[in-house]
Amino acid sequence: VETETTNNTTTVSTAPSVQAEKKTTAKGSTYTTVAKISIPKIKLNYSVVQGETGSLEETEDLLKISPVKYHGGNPNEIGNYCIAGHNYGRKNMFGYLGVLEVGDKIYLSDNKYGRFSYTIYDKYRIEADDTSSISQDTDRREITLITCTSYSNKRLIIKARAD
Repeated sequence: VETETTNNTTTVSTAPSVQAEKKTTAKGSTYTTVAKISIPKIKLNYSVVQGETGSLEETEDLLKISPVKYHGGNPNEIGNYCIAGHNYGRKNMFGYLGVLEVGDKIYLSDNKYGRFSYTIYDKYRIEADDTSSISQDTDRREITLITCTSYSNKRLIIKARAD
């Protein structure tokens, strides 16, 4: 939860910040905006969407418009909330994740818990079929950002924990 201290008074922001209405893509995939992600260092501000079925076809369709919930529970809950996004050769979405470093901040907002601040603690590349980064073996709030690299042969992984 985001906090702000002014004149020795601490304010906790838990106000709803995500519009959770159902929408449909041109190809017919129905989705809901479930969170908003912000990474100030790379000027990234996007909605995170979630489809109704979780099918590969639906996920591929949704990835054309926004980062997508890929795996895990709900945003800002205990567990590893995984978000996948295209990078389109640095043109948009997750195109500049590669410049992030350990210690950089990521903010994730949702309607239930508000806005949380996360700090990057790891960054690495994996083979395209390696699913170890989406493990739910944690008792903390974590997020994992995933995007393609090396012409889709590998994945760039950014791991962050709530402050």
